[in-house]
Amino acid sequence: MKLSFTKIIVLICTVGISFNGYSKNGTLIVSHKKNATPLTSSGIKLSSYINGQTIGDTLVKRFRNDSKRTINIIPEPVQMQLLEGNFSIAPSVQIYFSSKHPELSKQAKFLSTAIESLSGNKLKITNSPAKTSIQLLISKSQETGKEGYNLIVTEKGIVISANTDKGIFYGIQTLLQTMPAIRTNEALKVSCLKITDYPRFQWRGMMLDVSRHFFSAEAVKNYIDLLATYKMNVFHWHLADAEGWRLEIKKYPKLTSVGAWRKEIPGSIFYKVDQSLTGEPFSYGGYYTQDQVKEIVAYAAARNVTVVPEIEMPGHSDAALAAYPELGCTGNPQEVRRSQGPLPGAEANFCAGKEQTFAFLQDVLQEVMQLFPSTYIHIGGDEVDKKCWENCALCQQRMKTEGLKNVKELQSYFIKRMGKFITAKGRKIIGWDEILEGGLAPNATVMSWRGEKGGIEAVKLQHDVIMSPSKVLYFNRYQADTLAVPQPLAAKFTINTLQKVYDYEPIPKELTAAESRFVLGSQGCIWTEFISSVPHLEQMTMPRMLALSEVLWSPLENKNWDRFKSKAYSHSKRLGDLGVVVFTSDLHP
Repeated sequence: MKLSFTKIIVLICTVGISFNGYSKNGTLIVSHKKNATPLTSSGIKLSSYINGQTIGDTLVKRFRNDSKRTINIIPEPVQMQLLEGNFSIAPSVQIYFSSKHPELSKQAKFLSTAIESLSGNKLKITNSPAKTSIQLLISKSQETGKEGYNLIVTEKGIVISANTDKGIFYGIQTLLQTMPAIRTNEALKVSCLKITDYPRFQWRGMMLDVSRHFFSAEAVKNYIDLLATYKMNVFHWHLADAEGWRLEIKKYPKLTSVGAWRKEIPGSIFYKVDQSLTGEPFSYGGYYTQDQVKEIVAYAAARNVTVVPEIEMPGHSDAALAAYPELGCTGNPQEVRRSQGPLPGAEANFCAGKEQTFAFLQDVLQEVMQLFPSTYIHIGGDEVDKKCWENCALCQQRMKTEGLKNVKELQSYFIKRMGKFITAKGRKIIGWDEILEGGLAPNATVMSWRGEKGGIEAVKLQHDVIMSPSKVLYFNRYQADTLAVPQPLAAKFTINTLQKVYDYEPIPKELTAAESRFVLGSQGCIWTEFISSVPHLEQMTMPRMLALSEVLWSPLENKNWDRFKSKAYSHSKRLGDLGVVVFTSDLHP
């Protein structure tokens, strides 16, 4: 049997066999090599053939199938074995899970709904084993952990097994990627395969800023769907900033009646205005009611996505101070910051010298924690212009009373005080890497955005870290050279290409193996100064989020840029079929 694919090498550790491919007449060529690592040509561990198992026709079929790569899974599984044949999901097929695990009911319904939307067939869900079925099984496996799974497709049926319902959900996501993206009204055929899969990092996130530009609750749900499809498990929701407060707080209604709306002039953009703008100012904004937030949080949880809220403090607080100016150092009335920049005399910081500031923020966070069950609450802490504190008598008195040497230590006092309140409620705080200045709050997790320096510093202090360096993982920045490739408006600071994202390694080389455990993972961030529509948002997210998902889920040794680029092209077609706008300049068939 002749093979057209490039020569491949598979090494079987325990027996020391090297499989080098085929001769021209189809003869299997083997040789011996000690201490070999079992890998396929795609870099996938070949665990199924170690411990002296015979190499024969099954192995031949496996590599012929692997060479064709008709199955394009993103992120790349830890181990994948493609087999001969397929399984047809006919109307008679049932979805089975044991009544001992009622938590799988939601996953079964999710899968049933997905299959019905693709084929028109509504599969019966049962707690009784069926002859032809898709089985969802809870079975203990140390290898796959809390989020991993095993997926086996044979000509007789499909089995997804995992330690938890989270793992079952991710197995379903992988299974769905083997099916068409849109409705066919035909029985679905799934290629036979075996997959063992689990994530490399526990924090696989995306941040969306809804302050600069507001996105509807429905748009947020659709965005969460994209995250879940590619096994991203954290949605960091940037809900409050200078340009708008987006969360209903019942105790402080002016946060949304005033703080959620700003005056704009038609044609205005952020950071730069090329010419004087004219026209009648209009009110721009919006906010999420608490009922909408509860619905979104539940929607995300059903898709194994944790929603982490961010309430900026002590800086980036112009919108809150427009609603309650008495919380600033001067107490002067002001407007919500416009896209053209702050108005003269406007304040951006909460006053650190006023007790009512802390009472207000504790009240706000109390309502936030009632809405968001997340372990983590993000409190910002970045880009604080401390000059106002230097000129504030109350802030200076606070420094004197607390024995603080400078305004950096005053910011540390502010963050530590809020952190203590949040910790007392059984939660943990996250802050941008500026919270390191003046001393890091106990148990704080650092989100490192100004490169990796802050993250490394926090790790050395034995604090957990989330890496989000702006020069790689800020997806509001251009994706290619603007002179060579036309693109929607974006931030110009750096060009964050698809390959740049794919090549990113969240564990800095400066860290030891023991220290690396403090790196929880990474996330991409989308700031929306220039992004005002859903298509624009999607195009800035895709395909870079696909690359990040593989960075954070797949083993480092499984990464392969050329293979990923080919897979991403295939997924761009799938996403396009679903109406998602994808930036395709970096992709090829």
